[in-house]
Amino acid sequence: MIVEKTDTGYSAYAADLSIFTTGRTINDLQKNAYEAVSLFFEEEGVHNRQDIIKFEVDFQQFFKHYNVLNAKFLAEKIGMNPTLLSQYVNGRKKPSKLQAEKIIQGIHQIGNELSEISLLYP
Repeated sequence: MIVEKTDTGYSAYAADLSIFTTGRTINDLQKNAYEAVSLFFEEEGVHNRQDIIKFEVDFQQFFKHYNVLNAKFLAEKIGMNPTLLSQYVNGRKKPSKLQAEKIIQGIHQIGNELSEISLLYP
């Protein structure tokens, strides 16, 4: 589902199917999208699994939603000029396919690193 920012929150649509939904927040949108997909396929007896729905969001919305991920940190991690990444994040420039893949790979690398950390707690 392709996610877009609206004046009142977010909207999402499936590129190849007549499935549309909205949400005030990204989390609301995801919940509503799962429900919309389930309803769409209900008549056909297809059971929806949440793990097969993929959301596409632009860099600006991604970094706004996941504001704990620092663009400067990511730029240093992937060997990109921080100012250039900032321009992508703020929508002033659009990355090439190669640059976009480099950024996505860096985000996935950080996600993998975080998932492998064990935190000590009392």
